[in-house]
Amino acid sequence: MVVVMKPGFTLEQMEQVMRAMQAGGVRVMVSQGAQTTILGAEGDISGLDQGLLGQLPGVEQVMRVSEPYKKANRKFHPDDSVIDLGRGVQVGGRKLAVIAGPCSVESRAQMTGVAQAVQRAGAVAMRGGAYKPRTSPYAFQGKGEEGIALLQEAQRATGMPIVTELMSADQLSLFLETVDVIQIGARNMQNFDLLKKVGRTRKPILLKRGLSATVEEWLMSAEYVLNEGNPNVILCERGIRTFETYTRNTLDLSAVLAVKRLSHLPVVVDPSHACGRAWMVEGMALAAVAAGADGLLIEVHNDPANALCDGAQSVTPQQFEVLMGKLRALADCVGREV
Repeated sequence: MVVVMKPGFTLEQMEQVMRAMQAGGVRVMVSQGAQTTILGAEGDISGLDQGLLGQLPGVEQVMRVSEPYKKANRKFHPDDSVIDLGRGVQVGGRKLAVIAGPCSVESRAQMTGVAQAVQRAGAVAMRGGAYKPRTSPYAFQGKGEEGIALLQEAQRATGMPIVTELMSADQLSLFLETVDVIQIGARNMQNFDLLKKVGRTRKPILLKRGLSATVEEWLMSAEYVLNEGNPNVILCERGIRTFETYTRNTLDLSAVLAVKRLSHLPVVVDPSHACGRAWMVEGMALAAVAAGADGLLIEVHNDPANALCDGAQSVTPQQFEVLMGKLRALADCVGREV
């Protein structure tokens, strides 16, 4: 249940409403937007009298929230959230955030070279996998702590925030010290223990949609992080598993529209993992921005043919630069900027 306060309400009126809600046995979450202040009821609302609350001074309306996610719900938080990645970079708002880099960190020259190239083209943060979840136990699993160190070297050369995937809570202390954005991959989207642990930090969390997750399940995973006190969640659509085999996954751009309506959290799109084919990345990246995405996660490799991981879906720095030029032209048409 949410209570929407009238414009011009007084502090005394809001406190009266909060006392009435607390007397009904719930906790009260206050969301103060640019135009609207909302009091959200957390817990068992059976003790609340909706009609009585609606008659209190300063109350505009009282609404029941049918969705199971509360803190991620736009009804609780009507204004779009803008997540600060540090180093002057934000996700959400008018400016599109483009995060780019290789699927996996392979060497000093590769990681720093790609980071510098994507920064010149307009990327605002760099991605790179130090720990890699792979379907086969025989595939390259990443360089681990050495990979984190190479990401830090690339950061010293560019100043860009680091985005990399956390696979286990055992690595969390290392990530808290060394990276700017913790990515939770598709396979861990419903690893609820891991979500709770990152929720107890204040690090920005990039939460990828699971392979077969519904939009509601995805938002419920975000709710786990938010419920532990960390408001810094960015959702990432990266394609879902369908019957189609031509592409790696099926990019669900309708989910971007759905989430933007249902939730205040920013949404970025990963066309690289969604399609699995480098030649598709540009078209789907442009489509994602047209659909309302707040940013993109693009895989860029200096030598895709010899990449240790996912070379087939990686664009070259030159192709990335061309894409950024097209994104700038499109952004202006949809009221955004790069």
